[in-house]
Amino acid sequence: MESLEIRGLIQERHGEMDHGLTRDCRLQRLFVLLCALHTLTLGETFDLENFLTVNGVLDQSVELKCGDIDASFFFIWTFIILGTDHPIPIAGNDNVYKDASALGIVTLNGSSMVIDKLQLRAQGRYACTAFKPGTDSAPTVYIDLTVLVPVLQPNIQINDQTPVEGTRVAMLCTVKVGTGPISFIWQRHTKLGDTFTLREGNNSFLLLDPVTRAHAGWYTCTVRNMVNEETSGRYYLDVIYGPDEPEISIKPYAISENGYAANELEEVTLNCSAPSNPPCHYTWLYNNSKTFTGQIYVIPKISRTQTGMYTCWAENSYLKAATQSTIILTVYYSPVGSPTCTARPHNNYKDVALWCSWPGGFPLAQLQWLQPNEDDKVIVSNSNATLIKNGAQLQNRSNFTCTISHPTLKSNVSCNVTVVMPPGGPNCSAVATKMNEFIMLTCEWTGGLPRITLQWNNSQIGDVKESSNIYVFKPDRMYDGRLFICTALHPMAEPAQCYIKLMAPVLDSPNLETSILEGKSPQLICNLKLATPSSEITWYDNSNKEIITDSQKYGIYKQNGISVLTVRETVSETDSGLYRCMASNAVGNTSLLLRLRVNKYPTPPNVTISKLLYSRQRTEVDLEWMTKGVGDLTGFMVQRQASIRSAPIPKRSVQDAAWDTVASDIEPEIRGHKLAGLDPSIVYAFRILAVNHKTTGFPSEVKTPADPPNNVYPVAIGAGFAGMLVASVACLLVFQYVVRNRENNPRLHDLFFRPASAEARENIRTPEDAETAADGSEEPSGSGEPAPAAESPAEVSATAAAPSNTEEVPLPELSPSPEDAPVNVTITVTAQP
Repeated sequence: MESLEIRGLIQERHGEMDHGLTRDCRLQRLFVLLCALHTLTLGETFDLENFLTVNGVLDQSVELKCGDIDASFFFIWTFIILGTDHPIPIAGNDNVYKDASALGIVTLNGSSMVIDKLQLRAQGRYACTAFKPGTDSAPTVYIDLTVLVPVLQPNIQINDQTPVEGTRVAMLCTVKVGTGPISFIWQRHTKLGDTFTLREGNNSFLLLDPVTRAHAGWYTCTVRNMVNEETSGRYYLDVIYGPDEPEISIKPYAISENGYAANELEEVTLNCSAPSNPPCHYTWLYNNSKTFTGQIYVIPKISRTQTGMYTCWAENSYLKAATQSTIILTVYYSPVGSPTCTARPHNNYKDVALWCSWPGGFPLAQLQWLQPNEDDKVIVSNSNATLIKNGAQLQNRSNFTCTISHPTLKSNVSCNVTVVMPPGGPNCSAVATKMNEFIMLTCEWTGGLPRITLQWNNSQIGDVKESSNIYVFKPDRMYDGRLFICTALHPMAEPAQCYIKLMAPVLDSPNLETSILEGKSPQLICNLKLATPSSEITWYDNSNKEIITDSQKYGIYKQNGISVLTVRETVSETDSGLYRCMASNAVGNTSLLLRLRVNKYPTPPNVTISKLLYSRQRTEVDLEWMTKGVGDLTGFMVQRQASIRSAPIPKRSVQDAAWDTVASDIEPEIRGHKLAGLDPSIVYAFRILAVNHKTTGFPSEVKTPADPPNNVYPVAIGAGFAGMLVASVACLLVFQYVVRNRENNPRLHDLFFRPASAEARENIRTPEDAETAADGSEEPSGSGEPAPAAESPAEVSATAAAPSNTEEVPLPELSPSPEDAPVNVTITVTAQP
């Protein structure tokens, strides 16, 4: 029955397909159909080797092969829907039937059939029958095609995306289409990029019971079948938890007995970490008082006052839960300054105590002495360490090291001590304070380690001190000659001593009497031989007045206990006498008298004036002189007196007038001098004195200058130029008149043309005779010359009878100086035409 239905179906289908074909084609088609019909009816003769199974993928391409046939075969493809017995022809020999469009896009590739865009209805059995004309065989290939459907991207469903830790979380992975069997893969992805597979199989359900913070992350579900696999999008599971108990870390990290430690002035960072989701809020408490808000608490420069308890308070505001943790932070600080190492005497100056100290700080510094050649013996102590060594066994300049450790130090430090015995010995001295109020005894012996211990009189006076021992007491004369002993003690040597004996000053001088000539600067020497305490020499002059050092008259030079007094420019009358040097200290005083004799130089020889002439203008004068007698001299001086010509001066006042020195320091070989700057209206008197150093000789005679030869003295001094012209014209007229009237006026003629008598002239003798006493007194003793005689009556009468045009100016009598004899001088001036 099935065969008849199939044959009818084939005939029907082929009838439709053969419409419009040629007769030969129809015959061929019919042959094929018959063969196919024959073959179909013989289903029980199917060859299992020709039965194939092929999988295709929905919307993709699949190729069904008919077998190994060539172009001489006739073939036909038929399709049987699974579960039915109705074959449907779909293609054959380059023809694709319209029913094939329901399967996809069908094309022939030779005898193979290719289906693109494979549809789900294309699933079923395909048969390909091929026969060759002229043969009775018609083999058939059977292909079962399965259309596989790919899976689509799955979707995840979560009952709680933000669960609290400890609760239950359920996840479901759903996929809409896909050919089974389908497998499910659950994976978790962390923030660090790690991926963990949680479950794999055909179960689409994932249960987390209980959920923990470790389950937090991104979740994906991957579905897989024989065609493909797809992965869902990431779904984040945010687990709420915490806060846990905070953990506190500290930088820099250091541990103390009670907790943590930090060095003073360091920057300390406190970091609090409490696992929590969402992140918790942090609050820092210092000794239970709020001090900072935030996870990291930075103390820039921590101080010792910040030692105490630091509490981190962590709060999860979402869960309204909080936890806390507390640490104790101890701040270390180093001792002040630097470690001190020294050596001190010990055991009554028999041993040496090596002492190392660095007190203060927290914790206390650890100190230890490392002994040379004995490294196994270590003495450790806090703040200070002492090592005792026998002084007699120590070698000079032995070195010892003290090592110091402290938490605030980056590395250990050390200080060294070298025991040294200083060279030399003790030095004693005594000084007195100002005004001798106190006496200070000083004993010194510096250097070395341990320091030298010094004591006075075996500790009977003063205190025991190191290196320098000063004993102060009030002075008393009873201490003169008293002996003081200073004893020096050191562990590495025998005791040594020095002595001080207090003594009042003792003075002497190489010359107790000094004789010098006037004008020199003698030196008086006073030597301070002994004085303990030391003393200064004070000088007193010949009037017993203390001599000050900045005096212009005296100079004082002191060196090494010798004091030299210099008396400058001595004068016999004032500087001769007894000088005294005196020295005193706190235990006594003494003085020494030194005599100074200042002698005058011998008197120089006498001087006489040999020439004294005016210049023509009467403003200069030439002066020459000569000496008489024998004697030393060092120079000359010229003195003068002056009086106004027009104003007569009483005789006594002129004598009392002072002499002015107009020239001095004239070399002893010179016998002449010119003086300038004279006033013609003044009458001058001059004298010469010889000088032998400071001794001045007797003055020469006093003389006034004489006019030069042929000099006409003006009639009136100070008259104007017009007066001089009138006077000149008048004189010419009178002269002409006298010449013309000689017989009428002989006396007038004689007045002009006859020379004046010798008596009317000035009797000027040699210069040494000009100084003559008016009353006939002799020259002072020592000159060797008699005084000149008085003028004769004839000379006086001639002077009285002089013409009216001759003016006589009497020179007032000068008062003699202690060395001068009285002198009267008369000067007659004659004016000639």
